[in-house]
Amino acid sequence: MTVKGISPVVAGIVCGVVLMGCAGKSEKQVATPVEEAVYAVNTYVTSEENLDEYLEFGGDVSAVSNVDIMPDTSGKLVGIRVAVGDVVKAGEIIAEVDPSKPGMTYVTSPVRTPVSGTITSFPLSSGTMVAPSMSVGKISSTKDLEINISVAERFVSRIQLGQKAILTFDAYPGEEFTAKVTSVSPVLDTTSRSMSVKLKVDPPDDRVKIGMYTRVKLITQTKEQAIVIPRTAVVTRNDADTVFVVDSATSTVNAVPVTVGITVDDKVEITSGLTVGAEVVISGQTLLDAGRKVNVVNRLGGDE
Repeated sequence: MTVKGISPVVAGIVCGVVLMGCAGKSEKQVATPVEEAVYAVNTYVTSEENLDEYLEFGGDVSAVSNVDIMPDTSGKLVGIRVAVGDVVKAGEIIAEVDPSKPGMTYVTSPVRTPVSGTITSFPLSSGTMVAPSMSVGKISSTKDLEINISVAERFVSRIQLGQKAILTFDAYPGEEFTAKVTSVSPVLDTTSRSMSVKLKVDPPDDRVKIGMYTRVKLITQTKEQAIVIPRTAVVTRNDADTVFVVDSATSTVNAVPVTVGITVDDKVEITSGLTVGAEVVISGQTLLDAGRKVNVVNRLGGDE
């Protein structure tokens, strides 16, 4: 034994065992695999659909034809026989005018309707003084209705006869009605720099009433059978419009450059770079790079 009581041989064996243990632990730490991050995303499966580009306006509903009812003589209005909403025929007597003056009595003069239709205005009451140049009421056709809108000068080139429009009314939330352009003014108003355009409700609908306010979406361009995706799917990478396409076999994504067409509301047309059936990431792609693994939480589009 040595002075300290441990022989050189024993000390060497102990050191060897300690070194082997340390080496084994180091090798075990190096061999531990690092878990790859998986990103939760929402996706959209592309398909062919129509995309309508439009201009939006506000307008009032009015009758296509409004005819004033005029008396034949001056005097006091008497014998009113109609009220607003009544349907009348051409030539029907709706009131009388008494032309009598103090000390003189005359036969009353009938007030006849010039056309058939519905009484849409009759503001006068018995005893009101009228004259031949004064309108006592209006007759309109409530079957043929139109909407008058004003189009700003910068949009004039996008308006033409026959264009279709979608109408919505506060009275019928969630419902859409159709119309088409029937008249385009050949001149612009020099004060407002706008053009007058008339649309006809087509087909007619009894729920649409004269005097209603409507929001008009005038269709200016229609892309048929286009590949359309949510606008949120398109991101900018390397100064190019890019979408991330999911590879279902590997649950990874590829960064695909695309060419964008028209954009309408929250949808965008893709003119090149995608094919029908491609599954694109629409939410959760902010931190994505090509080759990253993803977990699809919610899938939209396709056959839904």
